Amino acid sequence: MANNILDFEKPIIELEKKIEEMRKYEDNLDINDEIKNLEEKVTKLKNSVYENLTRWQRVQLARHPERPYTLDYIYMMTDEFIELHGDRYYKDDKAIVGGFTKMDDEKVMIIGHQKGRDTKSNLYRNFGMPNPEGYRKALRLMKLAEKFNKPVITLLDTPGAFPGLEAEENGQAEAIARNLFEMARLQVPIIVVVIGEGASGGALGIGVGNTVMMLQNTWYSVISPESCSSILWRSWDYKEQAAEALKLTAPDLLEQGIIDKIIPEPIGGAHRDHKKIAAALKTELLAEIAVLKKMKPEKLVQHRLEKFGKMGIYNE
Repeated sequence: MANNILDFEKPIIELEKKIEEMRKYEDNLDINDEIKNLEEKVTKLKNSVYENLTRWQRVQLARHPERPYTLDYIYMMTDEFIELHGDRYYKDDKAIVGGFTKMDDEKVMIIGHQKGRDTKSNLYRNFGMPNPEGYRKALRLMKLAEKFNKPVITLLDTPGAFPGLEAEENGQAEAIARNLFEMARLQVPIIVVVIGEGASGGALGIGVGNTVMMLQNTWYSVISPESCSSILWRSWDYKEQAAEALKLTAPDLLEQGIIDKIIPEPIGGAHRDHKKIAAALKTELLAEIAVLKKMKPEKLVQHRLEKFGKMGIYNE
């Protein structure tokens, strides 16, 4: 973790290291009170830092390489996961994973972006940036879920759809647009959760749902702060100002009515306690499924269309 410490976390990490060092000698020295004082100081510092994060700092937490990714959540929340591959047109895209699984007694289809942990796995997963075949695979799996009347859960975590020449030649824009159209009228419940980065059409391509939730330290926007900065200021140096202007964090989007709920993360971020955030997410998903399953298919579609139709409306 030493290489993945963010600047604003350094004072906390230094105190935690000091406590660890002191624990080595607590049997021989009477330093329990001092350790206790330091632990209280760390708790106060954590609360102060993480309750007052800037938008750019939340973007950094959303990108933390030790955060749980889609497959991590699937294996922690579900049983009997059967991964399905390929779009039946071209090939399999490793940047999007999905398949049928069982969450307690609830059988569901889970689909999500998948990043890698190191250079080799990131190249294998294309850094979580899907090609058109990834979106076509996702749509195939959604249609399969509809055929068997199973809820669909999508987990969003991508820096964007792959912008390469081959992706454009193979119909990147059409594949994303087709997903938006088909998801809007899918006859089963769809629950969308932003678990990390939610960038542009790359995220929205599997992001149309009856319920849209975000983990506390994630972002969802039409453009990343760096790209916004490079367009407006011709430099990446203004990414912090761009993040503030974009209002891309969970509280911002809840206020704007774009998402429905924020799922709190452990203090310090989801990467601090994988099991805790997975348990919290599982609880929310099961609760939402229970509500949405009571709605008839035509009501689910109507609800989805009305939900997205209201976005962007304002009064002068």
